[in-house]
Amino acid sequence: MPRSRRDKKISLTQTTKKGNDLKQNVIEKVQKAVGEYNHIFVFHTNNIRNGKLKKVRMLWRDSKFLFGKNKVMAHALGRDESSEVQPNIHKLAEKIEGQCGLLFTNKKKEEVIEFFNKHSESEYAMAGFVPSETITVPEGPLPPEYIHSMEPMFRKLGMPVLLQKGVIMVLSEYKLCKEGKPITPQQSRLLKLFNYKLDEFKVTLEYVWSKEDGSFEKL
Repeated sequence: MPRSRRDKKISLTQTTKKGNDLKQNVIEKVQKAVGEYNHIFVFHTNNIRNGKLKKVRMLWRDSKFLFGKNKVMAHALGRDESSEVQPNIHKLAEKIEGQCGLLFTNKKKEEVIEFFNKHSESEYAMAGFVPSETITVPEGPLPPEYIHSMEPMFRKLGMPVLLQKGVIMVLSEYKLCKEGKPITPQQSRLLKLFNYKLDEFKVTLEYVWSKEDGSFEKL
């Protein structure tokens, strides 16, 4: 009877002593999930936000999302045929790079792909985001929801404002962001204050490995 690969031990001799417990914990979680789920997806997202991801986790509570250092997760799966914990899974390990995570699930592959192709949520842009439009605040009074105590904050963020009779006045038209130019941390805060959601949270599935036939596929 062929020896099962599920309980293959991974040596940590090539890692530093610091953080070995954490790395071993990630390895154990990954290998346990390999044994429990039929499909493993490598996914990327350009905007990892805990709140948005928590919603997705709730919708997919019968599946498992795992994050960790890419090298550690790849190490747990096995980087080549001699160290892989399941047939062909080293091909998936090779694709763990960049800002990514692993999704373990027993749902049908087609169901998973259909859901994530359709699912996205608007999100506030972080510093470095490149907007596709120019957004301005016109000269004149701000709406009543921007109370007088906010005036110092707007000035600190670079807006030309003045408090007149308890109303925040914008002294001249001000660009919150410019098309094609990465936004600054100050612009990111202002865009959020004015409720402009220019970015989106989206999970993009890149690769999948299936236990039943050991297949590996680029999506």
